[in-house]
Amino acid sequence: MQSVYEAAGGDEGLLRLAEAWHARVMADEVVSHAFSHGYHPQHTERLAAYWAEALGGPTTYSDQYGDETSVVRLHRGNGPHEEMDRRAIACFDQALLDVGLARDERLRRVLHDYFAWATTTTMARYHHSTEEVPNGLHIPGWSWHGLVNGVETGDI
Repeated sequence: MQSVYEAAGGDEGLLRLAEAWHARVMADEVVSHAFSHGYHPQHTERLAAYWAEALGGPTTYSDQYGDETSVVRLHRGNGPHEEMDRRAIACFDQALLDVGLARDERLRRVLHDYFAWATTTTMARYHHSTEEVPNGLHIPGWSWHGLVNGVETGDI
């Protein structure tokens, strides 16, 4: 069986998705606030590499950019932001349509479920400071059945 990474088009497919999501986010008055302080010039490439690793692809993100701890620390300390999360997920769902990944209902659902889970759990877990985030976190894997080696699994 193909991995979610392969079904999404591998590195190229996830880069297209990251670019489409980022464009939608920057056009959203609420979600774009998260980028108001600036962002890395290779944000979409790094995001695509992160998603690739999480979805069963190569470990490029961990090998070149950092571990889950570094990613979570980038998203920490902003307090709860449920409306921003909801809108970021809506931008993701639209980006899936933009790049043609929503045509396969099973793929659309698993990608949506992954993004919604990551946005509302790992990226939203630490509201106060960098010191809250433990060292040595690994990028969580996601498969057709949900979180790999975790409690959130099921037939998706």
